[in-house]
Amino acid sequence: MSTTKPTGVLLLQLGTPDSTSVDDVRSYLREFLSDSRVLDVPAPVRSLLLNGIILPFRPRRSAEAYEKIWTDDGSPLVIHTEALRDKVQVRLGEAYRVEFGMRYKNPTIESALKALTAAGVERIVILPLFPQYASASGGSAVAKTLEIAAAQWNVPDVTTIGAFYDDPGFVEAAAAVAAERLAGYDPDHVLFSYHGLPEKQVKKSDTTGEWCLQVDDCCATINDANRFCYRAQCFATTRALVDELGLEADKTSTTFQSRLAGQKWIEPYTDKVLPKLYKRGVRKLAILTPSFTADCLETIEEIGIRGRDQWEGLGGEDLLLIPCVNASDEWAAAVAGMVATA
Repeated sequence: MSTTKPTGVLLLQLGTPDSTSVDDVRSYLREFLSDSRVLDVPAPVRSLLLNGIILPFRPRRSAEAYEKIWTDDGSPLVIHTEALRDKVQVRLGEAYRVEFGMRYKNPTIESALKALTAAGVERIVILPLFPQYASASGGSAVAKTLEIAAAQWNVPDVTTIGAFYDDPGFVEAAAAVAAERLAGYDPDHVLFSYHGLPEKQVKKSDTTGEWCLQVDDCCATINDANRFCYRAQCFATTRALVDELGLEADKTSTTFQSRLAGQKWIEPYTDKVLPKLYKRGVRKLAILTPSFTADCLETIEEIGIRGRDQWEGLGGEDLLLIPCVNASDEWAAAVAGMVATA
């Protein structure tokens, strides 16, 4: 038997409630929105927003939404990530030990790190499963992981894999999933819908303070000023997928969903673009959600249910929601490849 210590692999996701009960959803939202990287406002303001506006009303509405996507085996986000973990483990073999943790709720990052420590790993490769970098997602998940790891007496050697918005493996995996569905569909238009982000968070990622959302076509290319810009990375993902899928660029759009009220979020907004597409004559619409690697509330319910209802209410004939990469063989291979070369 080999005495070589395995390399630990920690896959990170955002989080999900433990169940669809209002109490569990409230607990999840409290943990999620208490994060200063998510609601980046002064602590007293964040407390007022949470306890006075959000938590008294939103948990019940969110619980109803989660009920629409919940399966007999639980949260789709957990199910898909567990399946991905298992496939990556098989591909990497016994020289690696693969775990996954959620930034908020279960399975926790702490439990994943404990499992890796128990397996005797001396080095851990961290892979946040967020293609584009945002401080509120990948940044927060990595920061929490490092905080927990640093509290150990024997601090492990840690390597972090950054944003993979244009990584060939990710692009090829997402395109493979999409191509299979698009082949027999022939849409009038393909929409790339990404999770939203407050404009001020995008501007905070601008290393110059003079580029993001201040220069025309600021997201047309990646440069030194916007290399950490979530919006610019989203547009870069769209360009890569359009090329990989052989789509006509003028029959595609990039939009942003999942915004909260109270501040300006990055545009264009998905729900505001749908009526414009219908007026342009689009009737058969396909939507990809490439800021998510696993289907979840924002893809299945927000786009697949509410988005479809909106589209059909406008008069649209059909809406095809393309699944995320989830645990596809192509994506498992891409993840294994990123880890093996980290």
